Amino acid sequence: MRRRRLTGGAGVITLTAALAAATALPAAAAGPARSAPRPPGAPQVTVKNGETQPVFSRADAVTQTVNIETTADSDRDGVRDRVQLRIMRPRETDGAGLKVPTILEPSPYWAGINDVPNHPVDIGDAGARSLTSSRRDLAEIFPGYYDNYFLPRGYAVADLDSIGTGGSTGCPTSGDRSEQAGAKAAVDWLNGRARGWAPDGAPVKATWSTGNVGMIGQSYDGTLPNMAAATGVEGLKAIVPIAGISSWYDYYRAGGGVVAPGGYQGEDLDVLAKAVLTRKDPEVCAKIIDGIEAAQDRETGDYSKVWAERDYVGQARRVRAAVMVVHGLNDWNVKIKNSVQWWNALKEAGVPRKLWLHQGNHSTPFRWRVEEWLRQTLHWFDRYLYGVRNGIEREPRVDVQHADGTWETATDWPVPGTRTVPVSLNAGPAGQPGALGLRPRSGAAQSFTDAGKTRTAEQLLVGEDQADPNRLAYLTGPLARPVRVDGIPSMSLRASLDGRSPYLTALLVDYGTDTRPTGARVNTGEQVCYGQSVPGDSGCTIRQALHTETAPYKIITRGWLDARNRHGFARTEPIEAGRTYTFRWDLEPADYTVKAGHRLGVILLSTDHDYTLRYPAGTKVGVRPGVSRVLLPLARGGRESLQ
Repeated sequence: MRRRRLTGGAGVITLTAALAAATALPAAAAGPARSAPRPPGAPQVTVKNGETQPVFSRADAVTQTVNIETTADSDRDGVRDRVQLRIMRPRETDGAGLKVPTILEPSPYWAGINDVPNHPVDIGDAGARSLTSSRRDLAEIFPGYYDNYFLPRGYAVADLDSIGTGGSTGCPTSGDRSEQAGAKAAVDWLNGRARGWAPDGAPVKATWSTGNVGMIGQSYDGTLPNMAAATGVEGLKAIVPIAGISSWYDYYRAGGGVVAPGGYQGEDLDVLAKAVLTRKDPEVCAKIIDGIEAAQDRETGDYSKVWAERDYVGQARRVRAAVMVVHGLNDWNVKIKNSVQWWNALKEAGVPRKLWLHQGNHSTPFRWRVEEWLRQTLHWFDRYLYGVRNGIEREPRVDVQHADGTWETATDWPVPGTRTVPVSLNAGPAGQPGALGLRPRSGAAQSFTDAGKTRTAEQLLVGEDQADPNRLAYLTGPLARPVRVDGIPSMSLRASLDGRSPYLTALLVDYGTDTRPTGARVNTGEQVCYGQSVPGDSGCTIRQALHTETAPYKIITRGWLDARNRHGFARTEPIEAGRTYTFRWDLEPADYTVKAGHRLGVILLSTDHDYTLRYPAGTKVGVRPGVSRVLLPLARGGRESLQ
């Protein structure tokens, strides 16, 4: 039950043992938050103005380490894997009767990474570069702000080593069902459903836990919450995946082809598994990771069983947790498709959800929107882990940051009123670029020759008003009004290929000199204190701002197709040289406004130097203008702006 008290200011309540059970959550959530009975006079969590208050001491917190049994045996030694969970919680949970929920960050990175060479991507060449190694002492736990900020408000915080990493056993398997089982096991132990042992081997139970769990993290640490939620595990009430993966195919592949994460050409499932293999006796995992390498297929890039085992989008209907999805619009490491398709699947499943799209790259907006980030994430966890009726589920679902740094809220994304507009790729006069237009104009076939590894996409998009033998360009005239691209652009191309490279690449480009965010951040020098300080941890951070640069163009988004997969990403079919086919593929989702006076362009090429495999130069690509087009998701009024 909940009771009010008059001391401590207006609107202050304390959460008694049965608070959450008395507070119903939305029907689509995983049932009400709950808490076991506590004796009279036990410490209590305080809520004021709809949020938990920092009434507990971070300095007096207690810590414990637990090794938790999973249902997986990823190293195939006949013994179930164990994952290591390191917990920090209020002192009052140790014998004083306080029971609290847990905010957990699962990760393969707590112990650092190994130096591992990537696969070669220049077909016919040898050699590869390495991931940079970084090993950490596991004593360096609880970095970041969760302990300073959430623990004083009545939460335990915890760090989990995923299987095969740090203090865990098993083998890292880059996102398959075994890793899912490892993340799920922590929730099960916090609910009394899994066995756990202290480092000395003594059995240990989470007697201090309410059973309600939230997960948060970025990148792989944001992927593991998606993985755990997709199991439908009871007790996982809310997650905040930041730049998380929803399908590993869309991390290491695209359009039926081998396509790298931005900045990591040649990395793949096996490379990542070797990089995070930081458990004791790592040699026991050699055959397991060799099996991943043999099965992942770096020749065709086809969707297969390997990728189906690492695809959580189809499991969205199992999700019981409320999900706050966060992604950078300039993130080319974990591409934004991973969050957008997850967002769409959660919507179809009726899962409570929120979405943040920001102008950073592979990063969290905590450092440049500190106050609002803390408010929303606190309210998210308070609502679903403590049952506090703070109205967060009735606020606008979507926060989108624009290039000028301002934020917009919306009821959904793409923003209501967005419509898909087909825009034709029309031929231009000889020696000049083609035109983007609402009306198709027939013209003679055009062609270009693939530059292979010799030129980057950025080099191929400059000089847009001049002919270039290695690409085709199509542009609008200067726009009379701004045009907002808001959603998933796609291509429909009538084309032929003759040569070794099977790739078709499309770039959507904003041409016009302007100062735009790059996705990187810079420190402002302003200190922001967010939580309780302890020796060695001030509870403060330096506010960041988004880095900008002035340039004559900006790649809005890009997309790729292996032409052999024209009928499906799971099927490679031969291409008859010189024969014209219809090719269709999506570009990465975008939310971008092209200013008045700028031109919108589509650049077609084959090899994308920083992303695709790089075949020898020379493939000839023929394009039929007029019947080829780009389908643009445009916010209200966008079609008229292209007239």
